[in-house]
Amino acid sequence: MSKIIDTWFSKISDENNCYIIAEIGSNHNGNFDLACELIEKAADAGVNAVKFQTFKASNHYSTKTPRISLYNQNVYELIESLEINRAWHTDLAKLCKSRKIDFLDSPCDIDAVILAESVDMPLMKLASFDMIDIRLLDAISKTGKGLIFSTGMSNMAEIEMAVNICRKNKNDKIIVLQCTSIYPAPIHLSNLRAMDTIKKSFNVITGYSDHTLGDHIACAAVAIGAKVIEKHYTLNRNLEGPDHNFAIQPEELKQMINKIRDIEGSLGDGMKNGPRSEEMESYTIARRSLIANRDIEEGEIIKENDIVVKRPGLGVHPSMIQYVVGRTAKKKIMNDEPITWDLI
Repeated sequence: MSKIIDTWFSKISDENNCYIIAEIGSNHNGNFDLACELIEKAADAGVNAVKFQTFKASNHYSTKTPRISLYNQNVYELIESLEINRAWHTDLAKLCKSRKIDFLDSPCDIDAVILAESVDMPLMKLASFDMIDIRLLDAISKTGKGLIFSTGMSNMAEIEMAVNICRKNKNDKIIVLQCTSIYPAPIHLSNLRAMDTIKKSFNVITGYSDHTLGDHIACAAVAIGAKVIEKHYTLNRNLEGPDHNFAIQPEELKQMINKIRDIEGSLGDGMKNGPRSEEMESYTIARRSLIANRDIEEGEIIKENDIVVKRPGLGVHPSMIQYVVGRTAKKKIMNDEPITWDLI
């Protein structure tokens, strides 16, 4: 295993915080300066990685693709207009490295896979539409790089096929993302519990590729175990292009990341062994304990009616009342005084 894969694998695991990918895709609009600005602002927001898409229309779509309602123009011509200039990769990778984030890509043909390797991408991604391309999947998994794929429109058999191809090539660095391939995606189709189904079925790291509006579903995914979040990202939802209108903007991206880190910080270790040291002031002042209900003279036998349970928590724990009743006061206990073990 190469050093870069070791670095990658340490970033994405069940033991670490969620790995957050800003999906730039084709939202660079063919403009190198815009691509760089997207990277800079994503880094400022706190992402772990940005991701582009590298495709060539002639390898990606048939010229006979029918017009669909999702796009208000010829699909082939649209895809052709969204192609990234592959000569950018070296400079974009350098910029990402200088900003200490990962430069990722969805390579959609073999040449794009070779290009991704040439700039030392730590992992590559297959989009939901491409994960059934077994030749492309085979080529990526043979690189030994990490492989992440979305599962929009997929069934369990197709996911199993993809996982098996990777493992056949001795590549177990697999991340599977739950996804709904609608743009924007309706919340009721998010099916976040599928992450757990996939994780248990295939023993892989799971996450969520989010196409819903807002950030609350992505945050919910983290709360139930997503270790990777991918979110479409743009500088401005009003820019021209098919993926801008449902994408998250820089300040929203930063807010989402802050929420995710807060959620992760709130999850804890699952142990319930309070009070915590930070709770001790509240514990002492506001927790209930055994309190004298009247003046109890030295030598008196303490009766149940002599005791009330109220705040503060300076006396014996209320659950121990049976061990206090019937005992003798060692010295006078004043009315409303906490009853402590040294007094009986």
